[in-house]
Order: sequence, then structure tokens, then C-alpha cells
Amino acid sequence: MASIKIFADSTCDLPVDWIQRYEIGIVPLYVTFSDQTYKDGVDLSVPDLYRKVSETGKLPKTAAPSPADFIQAFTPYARQGQQILCISLSSELSSTYQNALIAAEEFPEGTVTVFDSLNLSTGIGLQVMKAVQAAAEGKTVAEIVGLLTAVRPKVETEFVIDTLEYLYKGGRCSGMQNLIGSLLKIRPVIKVVDGKMTPAYKIRGSREKALDQLLNNALSRLNDMDNDIIFVTHSLADEDAAKLKQELEARTGAKTVAVSNAGCVISSHCGAKTIGILYTKKTS
Repeated sequence: MASIKIFADSTCDLPVDWIQRYEIGIVPLYVTFSDQTYKDGVDLSVPDLYRKVSETGKLPKTAAPSPADFIQAFTPYARQGQQILCISLSSELSSTYQNALIAAEEFPEGTVTVFDSLNLSTGIGLQVMKAVQAAAEGKTVAEIVGLLTAVRPKVETEFVIDTLEYLYKGGRCSGMQNLIGSLLKIRPVIKVVDGKMTPAYKIRGSREKALDQLLNNALSRLNDMDNDIIFVTHSLADEDAAKLKQELEARTGAKTVAVSNAGCVISSHCGAKTIGILYTKKTS
């Protein structure tokens, strides 16, 4: 039986050492400032991203990998006779999924399978890790896709955005909303619903209050939580992430609570100090 190579795109935000340890293929998205284009996670760091935004006053544009990018990434493994399973950023947020499908058509039938995560960041990463584990257990691509199809609607993705500035610069809120939100210290909470980023509610007050609410929301679903992996994913919020990790380790039965850094694409849409808790609910 042919071995299976798991791929994802750079928005999966998995820890670098996990990507290396489990030999996960990563196809980067693009981040463009004016006429300079960078590969997410390859030649632009998140601190550099924020520095450029500060200098220019503008957010970069982000773009999906091209079909040619996917073909180039897949080809060496296809030539070795491996089957490829690529788990992509939500098709509701990007053309990444569609471009991967176009690339898959250039290979013999059954060589490349593309799965739409209908999620972002480690909401993708959770599904990638389920696929990695299933492949290691000898499951077929069809069996893994069946597993992912069951897991996908069970992924809980919730982020607290620390400032409205990036939503404003990205055209997702008005100047007046940005001003009022800043004055009243309003922090929006974003969830992923049906593959789309959806404003869930707003927290008014201190950042500590917002983090407590984020934690309590996760803990309120403890009985329904899959105890495999919980991710605390953040953009330059190391101290807060470490505290949430400690609390989750103490108060859940999770086998692994992992801290993950959001990459440049995710960070460019949400801004510094954004932090989230992501996990899957039980599928049975």
C-alpha cells in the first residue's frame, strides 16, 4: 500500500517542530506590501509584518498559492508513488482550496486528494493532526477523509481580537466603530461558523476580562471536548498564551495543550495580541 503524505497550507499555524517531526508538507500563501511579495512563514516574520504595517499605515494584501505552487510541492512525492492528502484553508475565505483542486487534476487519478477544512489557523491544524495520526495507524486516504468529514463540524475556533485597528484597516469595521471601540476598550470575539469568520460577541473592559471569558467559554464545554489536543494560538501574546496553557492543562483532561504562533497571513487580518483557544468536540 502506498504511503500517504499529508500537506497543508501555511495558515494551519502548526508549531514548526510538529511540522518537522510529522513531516507535514506546507505550501505557503503570499503576503504583499506594495510591489514586494513574501511567502508566509518563509521570508517574512510576524514582527516584520507588524513593523511594515506601522511604517506604511496599510495592511498587506494576501494571496493563495497558485496551482503551479501546489504542483511543484506535490510532484516529488507523487513521483515516489506516495498518495497525497492536502488539507486547505476554508474555501469560504480563500481560493487556496480551488487552486489545490486544479493542481490535483494534473496528477493521475487518486494521487492527490484535497480536503476543505472550512476553518483557519489551528482549526486547520487540528484536522491535519487527526490525518497524521490516522495515516500512522495505516488508514487509507478514503478512511481519513471520512474521519475528517466527521471531525470538521466539531472544530471549535474562537479568537479574541485585542484591537479593532486591523479590522478597520482591512475594511471590516468603520472609522467610527474603531474610535468608539478603542475608547470603550471593546474587544470583538471571532468564531468560525460554516467556514466563515463570524463576529460572535464583544467584550468590554480589560484584556484580563477578555482572556477569562475566552477560557471560561472553553471550560463550559469540557464534557463535550475531545481530550486529544487543545491549541492556544496567538500573535505576539506569549505571556498570555503561557497562562492559558497552564490553566487548560490544570483544568482539562487534554493529552496535549500546545501553544502555537499565528503566521503572517492570519496576523495580517487580526493584529497583534490576538489570541484564541481551539479544540475539537467529541464526534460520538
